[in-house]
Amino acid sequence: MRLNTIRDREQRTGWILILPAVLLLLFVYGYPIARAFWLSLFTQNLGTKLQPIFSGLDNYIRMAGDGRFWQSFWITSVFTVSAVLLELLLGLGIALVLNEKFRGRSLVRTAAIIPWALPTALIGLAWAWIFNDQFGIVNDILLRLGLIETGINWLGEPTLAMVSVIIADVWKTTPFISILLLAGLQSISPDLYEAHAIDGATPWQSFSKITLPLLMPQILIALLFRFAQSFGVFDLITVMTGGGPGGATEVVSLYIYATVMRYLDFGYGSALVVVTFLLLILAVAIASFLLNKMRKRLSGVS
Repeated sequence: MRLNTIRDREQRTGWILILPAVLLLLFVYGYPIARAFWLSLFTQNLGTKLQPIFSGLDNYIRMAGDGRFWQSFWITSVFTVSAVLLELLLGLGIALVLNEKFRGRSLVRTAAIIPWALPTALIGLAWAWIFNDQFGIVNDILLRLGLIETGINWLGEPTLAMVSVIIADVWKTTPFISILLLAGLQSISPDLYEAHAIDGATPWQSFSKITLPLLMPQILIALLFRFAQSFGVFDLITVMTGGGPGGATEVVSLYIYATVMRYLDFGYGSALVVVTFLLLILAVAIASFLLNKMRKRLSGVS
């Protein structure tokens, strides 16, 4: 009975301590979503002279047949999955290198974080010039090597434009994942590797049975954070392609921005925000479930 009383008291104390943070999160995140849902129940555009008229679920019914929205959602998904997977693989490789002892390691670690620290709009502008079909350094290198005869219009072709924005995003955000994973690597005791090596384990076996299982919590956090952030990408693509060519890189955030700010369709734009938020929550929940399942399996193997 005494242990139960102490445990209940600790739980109550814990809830009291985190209550201010919970209320703050509800205000910061909950209120805007609730407000957007309320606005989505109204039709408010130039057709109504920007006066809100209650329309119920009409905006959501309209969205079900909106091919442009579902196309932008598909483009966003392709961009997010491709960028995040590449960032994870490259970030893990860089973290493993930075975790080794070598001369100038501190300087290299500092330099590695620079792309993440730079403003995204500035990065987008720089990469737009890098991929410029007339003055870009990419075409210049390929021409000098004799791999192409004329400049490639990287940002003017649908597939190449998507590849270009993915490369730019990977270059900017890979350092963030590498630093996060590096922190996880440094928390792993070297004694585990020494004991494993004495047992005759190869470097790959040490990586698969020690490094990867113990690093899974950091990998999970990095993937979920980057997945949510990449799904809401806006400034990078706006600067590089503006959603073009022909909507080939128009992600959901750009479509919502155009709906609200360009077409002044506030009710429908609010409905787009609500549905996108719910789809993102669903995708994150599924990804979290699969990653947790993988982490438990790896922990069982180790």
